[in-house]
Amino acid sequence: MEHESHSGIIVRLKRAHGHLASVINMMQEGRPCVDLAQQLHAVENAVANAKRELIHDHIEHCLGDKIETSAVAPKTALLEFRQLAKYF
Repeated sequence: MEHESHSGIIVRLKRAHGHLASVINMMQEGRPCVDLAQQLHAVENAVANAKRELIHDHIEHCLGDKIETSAVAPKTALLEFRQLAKYF
């Protein structure tokens, strides 16, 4: 199921993909470790932000909407939330 936020998440992941490709090239070129670490940090942040946005969107729109419309039992929603929580 695609959500409104998915297009923004895809942009973030493509940015992270570009940063990671840059890191690989930088390593092959023998660039300083400080530069590599900085770029890897940018990759980590981009992926972490995309993951956070995806999880928050899912909680709000999937779980929240299901609970509000009584389309899912509270225990089922809680189980799904617990499954998501391990990725925070």
